[in-house]
Amino acid sequence: MAITRRIFMKGGAMAIVGTAAVPSFLTRAAWGAATSGGRKKLVVLFQRGAADGLNIVVPHGEAAYYSMRPSIAIPRPSRGALSAIDLDGFFGLHPAMDAFKPLWEQRHLAIVHAAGSPDTTRSHFDAQDYMESGTPGYKGTEDGWLNRAVASLKEQNTKESPFRAIALGPTLPRILLGKEPAVAINNINDFAVGGRNPNAQPLANSFEAMYDQSVDAALRGTGSETFDAVKMLKSADPSRYTPAPGANYPRGRFGDSLRQLAQLMKADLGVEVAFADIGGWDHHVNEGNTQGQLANVLRDFSQSIAAFWTDLGNMAEDTVIVTMSEFGRTARENGNRGTDHGHANVMFVLGGPVKGGRVYGKWPGLGNEQLYEGRDLALTTDFRQVLGEAVYRHAGNHDLQKVFPTFQNSPQKFLNFLG
Repeated sequence: MAITRRIFMKGGAMAIVGTAAVPSFLTRAAWGAATSGGRKKLVVLFQRGAADGLNIVVPHGEAAYYSMRPSIAIPRPSRGALSAIDLDGFFGLHPAMDAFKPLWEQRHLAIVHAAGSPDTTRSHFDAQDYMESGTPGYKGTEDGWLNRAVASLKEQNTKESPFRAIALGPTLPRILLGKEPAVAINNINDFAVGGRNPNAQPLANSFEAMYDQSVDAALRGTGSETFDAVKMLKSADPSRYTPAPGANYPRGRFGDSLRQLAQLMKADLGVEVAFADIGGWDHHVNEGNTQGQLANVLRDFSQSIAAFWTDLGNMAEDTVIVTMSEFGRTARENGNRGTDHGHANVMFVLGGPVKGGRVYGKWPGLGNEQLYEGRDLALTTDFRQVLGEAVYRHAGNHDLQKVFPTFQNSPQKFLNFLG
């Protein structure tokens, strides 16, 4: 259920806004927080460690899936038993992801299977680097694709904010490195300005330096308001922030990151692109099936995203969330009841303009002759097709050649999961 302005103003930490002493621009910011404000937002979430896409979105209609995974396969959908949550008669969600079922039924959630990087490396480091640079197989790229997306979008939109590009974490990730300013925030309660908080992150000082040294009139004009908004967030005690009704974030780093991201977005600080990640996906030993290691991290993953979606309220209509992981896992389980490094994987796309309730992409099959190198799910959708559609159709950045310079992308190649 979308929250209303009245609910937000009553329950949110920005309820302080509205008193006579508050600057008018901040009052507008708080009222705009409950609505979309017209600003499109793209959120990228990285599953670090190579998630097992075959046990996340289960091809329960594929007989070979069960023969290759005798101890870790997710049972076919069955009433009264812990089993795959059926989606379309062929694919199903892992039962730990029941928080995603309403999003699927509301057609806000789409799935792209057999997707990922075409590079054949099985190195976590190289594969993550390629997916964050957006240039698989080429190590000479210095910046990240999400930073390039902001840079070329900047040419179309002169309205800027120091919080235009943010990452939730202690350091700026590879994906946001580049010429465009970006801020990493590990804990919003420690994000200080003016050097007043001795425990503040170093990046807080970087933010202040960027603000103070700017000679660009447009940046200084909007930056001053954002700077004041950060001060107001501090004085309003962000630790008392109350998520929207029904937004139940699980405890842990990922849930906390998305809760803080929702808080920043609802404070209307000008966020346009954001990044967060979640580790714990490298399950070589005792992966588990309906219970176990994978189930635990999937529960955290799906519940955190579902809470974030609920927390955004009406703002979710102008938000698109895309998930990615460096590569998938082997189709067959190994001798340790786990899976090893594979190839193709699964991506989720969630958002207001998403044409959800559907699995996109071509399913290659799991027969021996259909597997990549005889061991992995074959790739049929390049991850840049998925990201390119989000950048082009949602963010409004039509210069895909600058964002993904080594990939021939165009609307004709899109999967059309965005309306």
